[in-house]
Amino acid sequence: MKVAVMGAGAVGCYYGGMLARAGHDVVLIGRPQHVEAIAGHGLRLEAQSFDEQVPLSASTEPAAVEGAQLVLFCVKSTDTESAGASIKPHLEHDALVLTLQNGVDNAVRLRTVIATEVAAAVVYVATEMAGPGHVRHHGRGELVIEPSDASGTIAAALVAAGVPTEISPNVRGALWAKLILNCAYNALSAIARLPYGRLVQGEGVGAAMNDVVAECLAVAKADGVSVPGDVDAAVRRIAETMQGQYSSTAQDLMRGKRTEIDHLNGYVARRGEALGVPTPANRMLHTIVRLLEDNAPRAAG
Repeated sequence: MKVAVMGAGAVGCYYGGMLARAGHDVVLIGRPQHVEAIAGHGLRLEAQSFDEQVPLSASTEPAAVEGAQLVLFCVKSTDTESAGASIKPHLEHDALVLTLQNGVDNAVRLRTVIATEVAAAVVYVATEMAGPGHVRHHGRGELVIEPSDASGTIAAALVAAGVPTEISPNVRGALWAKLILNCAYNALSAIARLPYGRLVQGEGVGAAMNDVVAECLAVAKADGVSVPGDVDAAVRRIAETMQGQYSSTAQDLMRGKRTEIDHLNGYVARRGEALGVPTPANRMLHTIVRLLEDNAPRAAG
């Protein structure tokens, strides 16, 4: 299968690398420093059970999606529409575009830009870019994907590549469950600049997380969303299974990049306001991260 990864950051490189390692024809579309490193040496995929240089292609051009049967769409939520527009002229008519992004509305937004089939996915993985062309995997890696004509084939390929994958009719609820985890951890990890395991040991952190989660669940209920599973247990499990992980929001702030906070706690605050549900904890976290973001030195490029 030919696979293109649009937005080859830590998440895209991990899943693209796993598929390439299983023998699929993968091209990563990303920033020049990563593309140059990968062109010279392949992608270094440092997982928990192996550390390999995985041969695959890389490009800085959106046109590299041409010919791909599967496009893993892994750009920041802030870039969904612009990135979708950039690949639109090059997509195969029968390709599946699978959104592997934070937030709950990216697939809906992307469908307004491209005519190709789009399916949402929920991503549970701890990864980071440890250097140019070097992705480090800290834990987990499972996907929950939306039903589509190609979902069965795609899921089978992912499972064969070592990626646990489930097809769920309630991906909207699963996306909200992931959003709640992000709202509980991302901003606090960024503000404190702490990994999850140390973060949860802080005085008052557990109670603050409980407030955030309760608001999220209230907004989801008002929005008609059925959130699956035991959310409180899932929140606790994150700190246990990803102790050394800094949130993506923390990583962005520390690198002087724009965060996705508008699509995390900010999204909950906006939906809460629209639905008449108070969200003071989420609103405060959103405000603090935006202040830090707006006053941080900007990264070049």
